[in-house]
Amino acid sequence: MKKSHLLIGVCAVVVVAAFIAVRSGPVEEAAPQGTLEGEAMVAIQMPPIEGNATIGQRIFDVSCASCHGVNAVGAEGSGPPLIHKIYEPSHHADEAFQRAVSQGVRSHHWQFGDMPPVEGLTRGDVSMVIAYIREIQRANGIN
Repeated sequence: MKKSHLLIGVCAVVVVAAFIAVRSGPVEEAAPQGTLEGEAMVAIQMPPIEGNATIGQRIFDVSCASCHGVNAVGAEGSGPPLIHKIYEPSHHADEAFQRAVSQGVRSHHWQFGDMPPVEGLTRGDVSMVIAYIREIQRANGIN
């Protein structure tokens, strides 16, 4: 066998291998990685909940979890996670939560649409919900 034939054969094998490697990379990356509707949007470490935060958890479960997910982890297609850097105290102070509940919020960070006011909650109720959310945030490095 001539060296030129061997060289052509090796080149052909290299070209085919390169084509397969290049072609298979983007196909795998293009595979859908999204979450299903209603699925949690963030993973958290849940701390022990104590004091007013325990009352806040009960209020949250009844009045907020249907949109913001159990333990405020968000719900894909429904509402954003509150255990997220966007909601850290330096960016969304406690009063921002109070106003969101009493007045509603125009959509500005997420694409879930506007949040309507939440009926039937007092400022004291919301303060306990905030205590609950802030406890989870601290446990997850959101200060």
